[in-house]
Amino acid sequence: MRFYLILCCLIFAVTSVFSQIEKPNIIYILADDLGIGDVSAFNKNSKIQTKNIDALAKEGMRFTDAHSGSAVCTPTRYGILTGRYAWRTHLQNGVLWGYDTALIARDRFTLANLFKNKGYNTACIGKWHLGLGWQKDKNDQVDFSKPLSTGPNSAGFDYSYIISASLDIPPYVYIENQRVTTKKIENIKENKGAGFWREGPIGTGQKHEDVLDDFTNKAITYLTNRAKNQTEPFFLYLPLTAPHTPILPTSEFEGKSGINAYADFVLKTDAVLGQIKAALKQTGLDKNTILVFTSDNGASPMSDFKTLEAKDHFSSAGYRGSKADIYEGGHRIPFIIKWPGKIAPNSVSSQTISLTDFMATAASIISTKLSDQQAEDSYSLLPILLNKAEGFKRESIIHHSIDGKFAIRKGDYKLILAKGSGGWSAPVELDATKLNLPPIQLYNLKTDIKEQHNLAASLPLVVKELTALLKKQIESGRSTEGRDQKNDLAVRY
Repeated sequence: MRFYLILCCLIFAVTSVFSQIEKPNIIYILADDLGIGDVSAFNKNSKIQTKNIDALAKEGMRFTDAHSGSAVCTPTRYGILTGRYAWRTHLQNGVLWGYDTALIARDRFTLANLFKNKGYNTACIGKWHLGLGWQKDKNDQVDFSKPLSTGPNSAGFDYSYIISASLDIPPYVYIENQRVTTKKIENIKENKGAGFWREGPIGTGQKHEDVLDDFTNKAITYLTNRAKNQTEPFFLYLPLTAPHTPILPTSEFEGKSGINAYADFVLKTDAVLGQIKAALKQTGLDKNTILVFTSDNGASPMSDFKTLEAKDHFSSAGYRGSKADIYEGGHRIPFIIKWPGKIAPNSVSSQTISLTDFMATAASIISTKLSDQQAEDSYSLLPILLNKAEGFKRESIIHHSIDGKFAIRKGDYKLILAKGSGGWSAPVELDATKLNLPPIQLYNLKTDIKEQHNLAASLPLVVKELTALLKKQIESGRSTEGRDQKNDLAVRY
């Protein structure tokens, strides 16, 4: 009997070890407002040398035609964590604010749920920006002493340490496992310039310039603890606050780029990736960890394009537009993934992909079948990652701007249902209307990557085909194969 018990323990231990080997750890790092042209691995003319991101590209696969689910942050984050376009919810333009309620419905299956169901430990550290369940006092004011009813933990994360939204949107408090960490709250006045933030509540003693380092250190502590407990794999979602405003490079990086504060802050952001990679190597976790690095949308005009371009640095790498726009500069983003022993080093894919695709990719990696009600807009990248691109099923992709304008891309053609940029770049919709610009734009991205020559009038059959495809994918509640699903409410397009 004693021998039998020892044998069972040995079998369990060996099974646990092999289970961990078969299930890779996964870290998903999401930069905030990092333009594709800000990364030297994607822009040979970049004046900002992102050595750590470039090194990751050499160690894994770089995607040159990757797109965020939206040209702004909240909807993109929703898409990453659900595998579903956010415009299928009530958020059909703009972003959430610090006190808004949760965008992810309680019954919505998330990336964190996917991993938890397979025995993963899950953590979210960084900028949330998907709405929270704040509780109020008898005067109908937010009570920071009460636990939040919804947040990362209710969305499937075992551990969370976050701020509610962007670092320029109040309240400025750390929230750990859906509880505000500080007992004292004061008020901070609006700050202008590159270090911009809005007026609002802030945790006593908390400083904006410390937040990026605080999240990095929390992530490193999490990795160190995971290395000590390797009986279960982990998924770490690490949405950074940089290089979004407030643009606050620490003293080590001030002036380092020789361009402006934004370029310095990009170098600071690049260094965060270097710290995470160093922690993985030091703990030995690097051998069985998939590492993803990407951005939630294109670069923001708040980065001071005028100064950057005077130094011949273009954050959108020559693509038209920037953050918020329906044009390529609004949503074409850097995307790199490293998987030791699986993905060929220094490989490049030109396949058109969306950040919504990570949900189906993760399901393929950990051998989970998604239901018809899950990840309705997600295609598995696994065939591409394993050098079998012919198995990748995405044939079209939908883009969305801050104003709620739609575009659909299939092959070389991109159809835009807007007169202007759909965002902040000229011409904005009101000006485009005054200029009597056509209501539809059609571009051939193979011959016109800068989106300068509108072909809508000369190619009516292409317009008709893409319009019908967009209508079908919107009204079917999904863009993948499967039974039709319902959008949360009627979608305006």
